Amino acid sequence: MRKVTLTLNNGICFHGTSFGADKPATGEVVFNTAMTGYVESMTDPSYAGQLMVLTFPLIGNYGVPDVAQTDSYGIEQFAESGRIHIEALIVCDYSENFSHWNASESLAAWLRREGVTGICGIDTRELTKVLRENGVTTGKITFDDENETIADAAYETTNYVAQVSCREVIRYNEGAEKTVVLVDCGVKNNILRCLLRRGVEVVRVPWDYDFNTLPCDGLFLANGPGNPETCVKTVEHIRRFMQRPDTKPIMGICMGNQLLAKAAGADIFKLKYGHRSHNQPVRLVGTNKCFITSQNHGYAVDASTLPSDWSPLFENMNDQSNEGIRHASQPWYSVQFHPEAVGGPHDTEFLFDDFINIL
Repeated sequence: MRKVTLTLNNGICFHGTSFGADKPATGEVVFNTAMTGYVESMTDPSYAGQLMVLTFPLIGNYGVPDVAQTDSYGIEQFAESGRIHIEALIVCDYSENFSHWNASESLAAWLRREGVTGICGIDTRELTKVLRENGVTTGKITFDDENETIADAAYETTNYVAQVSCREVIRYNEGAEKTVVLVDCGVKNNILRCLLRRGVEVVRVPWDYDFNTLPCDGLFLANGPGNPETCVKTVEHIRRFMQRPDTKPIMGICMGNQLLAKAAGADIFKLKYGHRSHNQPVRLVGTNKCFITSQNHGYAVDASTLPSDWSPLFENMNDQSNEGIRHASQPWYSVQFHPEAVGGPHDTEFLFDDFINIL
């Protein structure tokens, strides 16, 4: 276990040891406060380009399942995509010994097999305090016994969506009565499952694909990594879809919320340190109904810039940031959180039912 140093862009350093692949790493340093679900988080494409800090101190004790195992739809059953997307994993105490009914290997073995850096022995709660007080920043992980230099991460200007989106059109459950076009900005597997379990055909298209050429009963805008400002083509296609004379329902999740808002004419801003946890409280606007949600995003919609025919749908009870939008008369809405929630609570999975019912 080699000695490593995590150096934040503001010059603050943390020292630890390596338990993953022996390679330096760079990216945006973000923290996740969930107690479980590291396999799902690490394979979530929305974490592309990031060094993920886990605040829960004991990590690795339940190992890693067979991440290649697929379900009846042909998608990975125990992971949110086909590979690890984080640039590095940063933990306090790594458990070499693991025990779980479906574990097939250790976390360290998985990291090494996929060539991803993992470091432990870091005071992750102190690191999280730094990120909360100063805001997220880029950082580098270097090995103390090497003099290799590594370039700073260009997180804000990199189009990570283009890196994680599918490369061609993929069809699931062909021949179903209703068809949903899903724009893959970095979709999580359980979003696909939540749609497929409700009996629709899903046509998954790349982020920059002109889906206006496809017949469908509804449009779904998926989650994804990085800065939504890099997805200019996607926003143009959404705007054209909303201008069609034959109005079709639209639902978005996470980045899908931001892209729908941009297509409507609203602005996006970056949160100081984002929402990455399984316990974010949101309120349905205009009611006292609150839900506990799973979230993973660093950007948010500026609700004050929404056009007059759009309004907030949910708001975050911690910082009052926007958690969803809806159109006043058209069947178009989106949420910033993850109603499919893997991992996390299933309080809001009914939103998929609402979408299917209006197709």
